Amino acid sequence: VSILCLFVVVLCLFLCCCCVSTAPPSVRIVHSGQTCSVEEERYSERVYTIREGETLELQCLVTGHPRPQIRWTKTAGGASDRQGDSSLHSDTLKIETISRHQGGRYYCKADNGLGSPAIRSIRVDVYYLDDPVITVHQSVGESKEQFYFERTVFLRCVANSNPPVHYTWRRGREVLSQGSDSGVEIYEPFFTQGETKILKLKNLRPQDYADYTCISSVRNVCGIGDKSARFSLNNRTAPPSIKLLLDDPLVVNPGETITLVCVASGGDPPPTLSWVRPGGEELPRRSRVKGGTLTVPAITVDDGGAYSCVASNNVGNPAKKSSTILVRGLRKGRFWITPDPYHNDDNIQIGREVKISCQVEATPPEELQFSWLKNGRPLRSSERMVITHTDTEVSPGTTNLDIIDLKFTDFGTYTCVAALRNGGTPEISIDVNISSTTVPPVLTVPRGRSHLIAQEGDTVDLQCLVSGKPKPIILWSRVEESGSAAAAVLLMPDGSAQMESYDGVLRITNVSRDMSGTYRCQTSQYNGFNVKPREALIQLVVQFPPVVEPVYTEIRQALGRAFSLTCRLLRAHPARLLRYEWKLGTRLLTVGQFSDQKDDTNYHVRALNREGYGEYTCDITNEAGAGRCTFLVTGKAYAPEFYYDTYSALWQNRPRVYGFKLQWTQMEPNAVDRILAYRLGIRQMSQSRWWEQEIPMEGTIQKGELLTYNLTELVKPESYLVRLTPITRYGEGDATERIITYTPVNPHLREFQCGFEDEALCLFSQDKTDEFDWTRHSAVTRDTKYTPNTGPSSDHTGSKQGFYMYIETSRPRLDGDKARLLSPTFNMNAKSSSSGPSYCFSFYYHMYGKHIGALNVFLRQKGQTVTDTSVWSLIGNQGDRWRQAKVNIQPTAAFQVQDTPISLWTSGSQPVWLGAPPINNTDYYKLHPLYYKLYYTLNYQPHPLYYKLYYKPHPFYCQQ
Repeated sequence: VSILCLFVVVLCLFLCCCCVSTAPPSVRIVHSGQTCSVEEERYSERVYTIREGETLELQCLVTGHPRPQIRWTKTAGGASDRQGDSSLHSDTLKIETISRHQGGRYYCKADNGLGSPAIRSIRVDVYYLDDPVITVHQSVGESKEQFYFERTVFLRCVANSNPPVHYTWRRGREVLSQGSDSGVEIYEPFFTQGETKILKLKNLRPQDYADYTCISSVRNVCGIGDKSARFSLNNRTAPPSIKLLLDDPLVVNPGETITLVCVASGGDPPPTLSWVRPGGEELPRRSRVKGGTLTVPAITVDDGGAYSCVASNNVGNPAKKSSTILVRGLRKGRFWITPDPYHNDDNIQIGREVKISCQVEATPPEELQFSWLKNGRPLRSSERMVITHTDTEVSPGTTNLDIIDLKFTDFGTYTCVAALRNGGTPEISIDVNISSTTVPPVLTVPRGRSHLIAQEGDTVDLQCLVSGKPKPIILWSRVEESGSAAAAVLLMPDGSAQMESYDGVLRITNVSRDMSGTYRCQTSQYNGFNVKPREALIQLVVQFPPVVEPVYTEIRQALGRAFSLTCRLLRAHPARLLRYEWKLGTRLLTVGQFSDQKDDTNYHVRALNREGYGEYTCDITNEAGAGRCTFLVTGKAYAPEFYYDTYSALWQNRPRVYGFKLQWTQMEPNAVDRILAYRLGIRQMSQSRWWEQEIPMEGTIQKGELLTYNLTELVKPESYLVRLTPITRYGEGDATERIITYTPVNPHLREFQCGFEDEALCLFSQDKTDEFDWTRHSAVTRDTKYTPNTGPSSDHTGSKQGFYMYIETSRPRLDGDKARLLSPTFNMNAKSSSSGPSYCFSFYYHMYGKHIGALNVFLRQKGQTVTDTSVWSLIGNQGDRWRQAKVNIQPTAAFQVQDTPISLWTSGSQPVWLGAPPINNTDYYKLHPLYYKLYYTLNYQPHPLYYKLYYKPHPFYCQQ
């Protein structure tokens, strides 16, 4: 029953005015959540201070129509900079458990496509204080006279903090300060001012052996307490020293478990030990560290390298010693044959020299050893069979077999065997056959395979045939053909500059148009002849269907209108013999063929009928396939755009309910048939049931026209989801939604403001005991036939559309008549002092005329009795302009503000604009819409009686 009753009395007040169309965005940043302070900086920017670990919450308040899109950005760093973070596009930026690196300047950018985006920023300063660290350094310097040694000790205290830290030193319980002890100096290094404090103990004395405490403080800002560190200085204090209980380098076999042991050999206090790898590289995942012992089980080749043990006790510099782990292994065995270098011939011939080279990478390189076999039997170096090896320190290692004066009996299989002296890994054997059939490579492309045509998405094989013995590795690369001699190298399909093939075939799967071009295959010197590479070129052409635009677009049209559809060709291969075909649904409309000079096709509709609505397609085809443009032609109306900048949109005139002025404009109202009505849907956020009604529309809606619907009987403090759907004779259009959230209109001692922009007058009321009432008007709606050449031409901001309150003093008004306007009642805090808090009531007034009357402001207090006290009064002509008045008030009970212009006498038809009425028929009062705002001060803004009231609790006085 309560749900049904909730919506029964929703009223509809429909207004149309063209005062709001589109507006560029404006933006400001406010904060909520935890903060230490917010300070102004350079007038327009602010500094927001927060403690590390607390929650940062910034809200970006925007105005503009259509509703601007919001994006948060940061100058550098911070978790909030992650791409795709949804909070970046929300009006609220929230960072829980903020860290120091997330401080910096945050920018809120609002953009609705009108003018330049609005951008505001706020600097977030994250405060923190780390535990201080004391380090000790000593110097032993011989004096010039060489009669004694001076020993000086420096105690350095360092703490990372923001703001800068303040340090205090203690020796035992004694606070040390500069000058308190001739043997002590306290100073800050110039290059680390504010971050480091040094205690210098000169010519170390027995009393200097003591417990020292460094206290770091940021003076309790953000509630950050002091922190301290302690160091005990004695005659045993010394920097650390360590030694490694292992060989360097340590050579191990793959799969073994190794243990590295580091022990402290000196230092007081006892140092802490840790193991690291150079360059910040992580220790192996399987490794275990216990004190100074590092254990790596099942070591692999990748685990090899340098390991360092570091010892630190904050005295002097840390001690560091390193050892290298070498994991035995053989890799990348290769060979090549070099014909006689003294003859210009790539073939092996009897009576000439031939050299066989074998290369292997070894760890450790000094353990690498080669041996040669011929037909499985050991081969030793001789005058005709010369075996040489490169230096063992050179990696990779290479061995050469030079056969001098090749004979027929030298033909056979030569085997190069690479092994490590101490074993631990399998040997590598490479066989090379030397015979009459051993010939250099010949590279060719199969007939008909030098120019390949493939469809995009196919799998294509590029093949180069290689003959010769032994067959070398084939290297594939891409070449961009150009007019210059040098060609630009492009990347291969796998992203590398070069790919290897052992069978001469390069297979490309899912080939794309970007892979079109020239491919080069060439022989490698490895596993073949060390001669000039042989190469060949293959041209690959990848065909793809036409690429068109638009791929999909929606077109909104009214019945009876003409329109055209255009499908554009961007690229295609092949780009000849292109055909197009237009359809509406499955119905064929027209077909044709592209000419060489044309890159688009059009379809024209002279007058749209109901059968013309639907999906139009245009297919452009070539040998590889088709590209399609799709056009959805519909009569659906565009979505309404809610207006979020309504002034005083929410009001309440009864204790348990509130009202809301819902305003919107219609996006492109002339694109489709006239909008006949809107379907309004509303539901409580806590409920699932919708209530709906139709809002009929009379006449044609203009672009930018502001439409209004007043929602009433909304239950406090519930929030509501509102959905608005336009309806034309085509049917329902696109819907849009927004959430209405209840915020107290008259909260205790909080900002209250009113601009008389809504008919509810922000709970201002007419006094029932006066003679006549105030009238709500704007400069564009006032009737000048009763008040020719009178009245303000705009409100105090210069707007002609804003509303104001004024009084009409023409007949039947009489001399002495009063019109009283009463503010809402503001409650007092029961805990307030007996004298009551102070407020500033501020308003703008317009009083113009030679014999202007009086305007009075009274404070009505509702204690045990109701009392009215005059707090402000003004008589006479104040000029043809808006002026501001500010009144300090100090109520002691619930109160109202009362504005009363008094008509001394009237004749003719002269109005009063929130001020004293005219004395004769040529003088009159002017005020722009009595515009009240209760803010931090009570300030008044013009419109024919335009009041702004600014409220602020406890003692607050109007600033003149």
